Amino acid sequence: MTGTRKSYLPATLLQRMLKSPLAAALSYPHSTDAYAQQLRPEWANSEIRAVVTGISHPNARSVRLQLRPNANWTGFAPGQFVQLGVQINGVWKQRCFSPASSAHDTRSLEFTMAVQDGGVVTPYLKHSLKTGAVVTLSAPQGEFKLPQQRPDKLLLISAGSGITPAMAMLRTLADEQHRGEIALLNYARRAADALYADELQALQARLPGLRLINIYTQAANAAGPSGPSGHFQAAHLQELPAPLAAYQCYLCGPAPLMAAVEAHWAEQQLSAQLMLERFQPPASLAPAGPDEAATGELHFSSSATRIANNGNSLLEQAEAAGLAPQHGCRMGICHTCTCRKQSGVVRNLQTGELSSAEAEDIRICVSAPVGDVTLAI
Repeated sequence: MTGTRKSYLPATLLQRMLKSPLAAALSYPHSTDAYAQQLRPEWANSEIRAVVTGISHPNARSVRLQLRPNANWTGFAPGQFVQLGVQINGVWKQRCFSPASSAHDTRSLEFTMAVQDGGVVTPYLKHSLKTGAVVTLSAPQGEFKLPQQRPDKLLLISAGSGITPAMAMLRTLADEQHRGEIALLNYARRAADALYADELQALQARLPGLRLINIYTQAANAAGPSGPSGHFQAAHLQELPAPLAAYQCYLCGPAPLMAAVEAHWAEQQLSAQLMLERFQPPASLAPAGPDEAATGELHFSSSATRIANNGNSLLEQAEAAGLAPQHGCRMGICHTCTCRKQSGVVRNLQTGELSSAEAEDIRICVSAPVGDVTLAI
């Protein structure tokens, strides 16, 4: 048998070669990544990139992505989040999302995002992103994760796309053949809006200790004539098989749900047993009022830019001045926007705390200037 025989270097060997000092020297003034990406766009020496392998729409308000990460992805703990970056009109935008995959699946990642009205990234993911596109991922972040010693009694409370870290936990525990007691208290407006409903039913066969408690916030869509409905209230916890104090609880969902749950756990003196993940600003995250902060001048020293302070967050004001500081979640979670404040007073928009220390690092997405402020941007 005759014919032309092609030979290819294994991807892992080629990646090791591209990371060598010799490859870096030969590729100057460009990076080796620039050449590697001509062969496979997801390749990179250190950056985590992923190819979009699937896009679906679980309901009218969400989008689900299947991703294949490159070799720089080393996994995550169930519950953690990553910053996903996507290029929109030539500009890279990052937002924080929790993988819904099992932590034992190292070859693919799944994300389900609620589409935010008036947003930039999630509408793009739903309406414009195509399979085959390449996105970037940060290393996993956050202390919202299952401990190595899995809890005997676990309570997960979620709503909307807040179900995604809970799904990562449940899928991981199912892969581990976990036999502990798990309760999922999941809120949705209607049954049609409940994400992963079919899979959750199926997971009960793999997780014998799993108890599903579906609560629909529109009373007409309650689970049954006497089933729980409406927004969170203490009475919903009567559905739990064991006393509340027995559970380690993980909470992720819209701000009103999280505030109500936090208040109840504090009232029961159980706050230490409540872990939470926020992907929406708390109610306290609001622009500074003009009486307090809308005076003075902002000096962005690295770009020699000066503007009048209008009281908004430093990130918003920098962007309005035509600057493009690094940022991710815009809610004080990911710390991507951290930069050096060289002088002045800022107010933390989450806590209201004032800081006047010079030469300190601050998160500009949740900091507002009080008078004159100089930043190294």
